[in-house]
Amino acid sequence: MDIKTINRIDKARDKTLPGFAKLSLALLFIVVVFLWSYASHGNLPNNTFLIIGAVFGAYMAMNIGANDVANNVGPAVGSKALTLTGAIIIAAIFESLGAFIAGGDVVKTIKDGIINPALISDPQIFIWAMSAALLSAALWLNFATSIGAPVSTTHSIVGGVMGAGIAAAGFSIVDWDKVGQIVASWVISPLMGGIIAAAFLYFIKTQIVFKEDKVEAAKKFVPLLIALMSWVFSAYIILKGIKQIIKVDFITAIILGLIIGVVVYFIVKPLIIKAAEKLENNRISVNTLFNIPLVFAAALLSFAHGANDVANAIGPLAAINDAIVNVEVASNVSIPFWVMAVGAFGIVVGLMLYGPKLIKTVGSEITELDQMRAYSIAMAASFTVIVASQLGLPVSSTHIAVGGVFGVGFLREFLDANEKRFLQETRKKFKKHKKELEVMNEELAKLELIVDKSKSNYIRIVELIKNIDDREDLVKQDRKDVKDAKRTKYVKRDAVKKIIAAWIITVPAASILAAAIFFMIKGIMASW
Repeated sequence: MDIKTINRIDKARDKTLPGFAKLSLALLFIVVVFLWSYASHGNLPNNTFLIIGAVFGAYMAMNIGANDVANNVGPAVGSKALTLTGAIIIAAIFESLGAFIAGGDVVKTIKDGIINPALISDPQIFIWAMSAALLSAALWLNFATSIGAPVSTTHSIVGGVMGAGIAAAGFSIVDWDKVGQIVASWVISPLMGGIIAAAFLYFIKTQIVFKEDKVEAAKKFVPLLIALMSWVFSAYIILKGIKQIIKVDFITAIILGLIIGVVVYFIVKPLIIKAAEKLENNRISVNTLFNIPLVFAAALLSFAHGANDVANAIGPLAAINDAIVNVEVASNVSIPFWVMAVGAFGIVVGLMLYGPKLIKTVGSEITELDQMRAYSIAMAASFTVIVASQLGLPVSSTHIAVGGVFGVGFLREFLDANEKRFLQETRKKFKKHKKELEVMNEELAKLELIVDKSKSNYIRIVELIKNIDDREDLVKQDRKDVKDAKRTKYVKRDAVKKIIAAWIITVPAASILAAAIFFMIKGIMASW
């Protein structure tokens, strides 16, 4: 998505719903959660922190919707495969389905995978710690988003749980092996996303874009790409969605998903062929055939995101609910429907009110995207997120999506011979002018050493000084051109540095904030 498209989206959104109205609606959602949790749990002893936790969970869920969901629908909106309204509707439906159907597995990892709750014997202390974790993660994410820092919601909540847990019971409460696995997943996720996205784009380029008859090649391969996406999506739904009704193993789910993918192939192929007959034989025209896969991708990624990232909002809330209801700190808890609803609907509200603004981070600030590139990123993200959610591993969808963007951008740099030639020619010109400048300076130094200078020497000195000034300007410009050619080829290096810095600082920042909030809560409660 380019800057102009982003600006049009932002302007249209702002005209439709002013900032004050969006803030009012966000506060209205929090108030509704507050009133419902108070009305439904008013008879419970010590229900204050359950109500507070529900409010914090709603606040965190909205931040997730405003930040992360843009990664899922951004490619489809940026390529104009979906309108902004259509993308929000699809994301809202599938985010909710993913949360309700498949969100519970990751919740357990967030709740008792990071810390060992058994080391906190006092349920009250545990409740304070989980409340601090929720609030710190939400505040940090809100702050980072407001300044345009692309941080991870998963990083935020993991840091919050760690910091609050350490403040409550010391460093021994943290399962450092599990944290190590999660940290490893943060490294593996962008690498997998980048490699898979690059592989898909390379396949598309070699099998469609680089072919002499691009339209004919697209007729052959685009239906296969849609069928592949349908296969993965269907297998995941079968494996995760109906496990409460029928126990389906992985192999059976894969076979059933393959059958569905084959059916989709035969349905979609004639539609693609019919659409391709109206296209010109060029890359821009063939690009439009990827609109349909991008719509599928938006739905698939939203479902997977709902299943994976809902844990960031409701994991600590589920722990608070269990500790208050059962008056104990349990290792395994059930996830009440109302807790899942707070997370699911909060994500949707955040997406609808503030999501479009974050599209530009992944859509335009790292590298330029079109339909083929966006499809490759979406497929990479879907594969990685689905595998992670299946394993119950709380990976960051932001890392995966950004890794996919990096992969696409670096592959373009690798394949684009014209850009390489431009950079090589710029470097040659720079070296040539620099060498000429050195020769001129040497000649000037020799002439200045002559004691008795002739008229011709003076004329030559003046000429050299003028030429040296001109050549220095050329060398400066050449040096700038080389840097610009490196920086603006396809992946903006400044954006890479900014994102990596944000990834590194999020966990310690959220941890420190969570510990501070925990001690503040503890001090307030002690004074009562």
